[in-house]
Amino acid sequence: MTHELHNLTNLERISLDDMNARAAMLTRVDRKYVVPTDCLDELLALMNPATQILEIGGKIEQRYASCYFDTPELHSFMDTAHKRRRRYKVRTRSYLDSELAFLEVKTRGPRGHTVKKRMAYDFAQAARMELSREGRLWVAERLEAAQCFDGVGRVDSLLPVLSGTYTRSTLLMADGQGRATIDTDLNWDSWGRELQAPHIAIIETKSGAAPSELDRLLWANRIRPSRISKYATAMALLTPGLQTNRWTRVIDRFFTMRPTVQQALAA
Repeated sequence: MTHELHNLTNLERISLDDMNARAAMLTRVDRKYVVPTDCLDELLALMNPATQILEIGGKIEQRYASCYFDTPELHSFMDTAHKRRRRYKVRTRSYLDSELAFLEVKTRGPRGHTVKKRMAYDFAQAARMELSREGRLWVAERLEAAQCFDGVGRVDSLLPVLSGTYTRSTLLMADGQGRATIDTDLNWDSWGRELQAPHIAIIETKSGAAPSELDRLLWANRIRPSRISKYATAMALLTPGLQTNRWTRVIDRFFTMRPTVQQALAA
């Protein structure tokens, strides 16, 4: 069931071009927060009323689908689990309402900044969870440039290991110094094991070195950043035998004993 964020509907709308012109944030500091959906609207009501919200095609909530690629040995997951400096993620991201897709590579830059590179990708190919030869070569170039590994051989072995869907709202802070995303209706699938998390939202702030207005609002309400990765946390929950220690606190607080999670793990 879609969780509607009623306190976002009165915000001023901004187009994608205008948002990217003001705060593209492809190199940024990311902070993630897990918020129960039953208190989300109350929290958002406290935001600066001059905050703007992204509108695409008349909609302020966009449906997304992602597919994550990893090696058979799950190098990307393991690098994240062990907090290696040269870790990376490879995924396709599809915008379901506009039928657009991108291939993306996320790496860690200097001082812990997240660096995201993307290229336009075939929507139908993304829906089939395929990684084209052209895409693999592009990924290899990005990862070699980021010194993640000496790339082509390992990139040739990348295969789809996790898919997910969610609904996203995107905010531009009132001072223009940062943006944020709010993801709800979270669903994941890995090799036929499904995980649904309608009870939580993931808020991700993206700013420069200084925290954004939304970060400060969350901290003032005793909501601190959480160690969560859509890819790694879902993989840890859905794949027997994978280590979960980096995400134990989030799993214990927000996922343990949830019926949908227990059904997935027992499948």
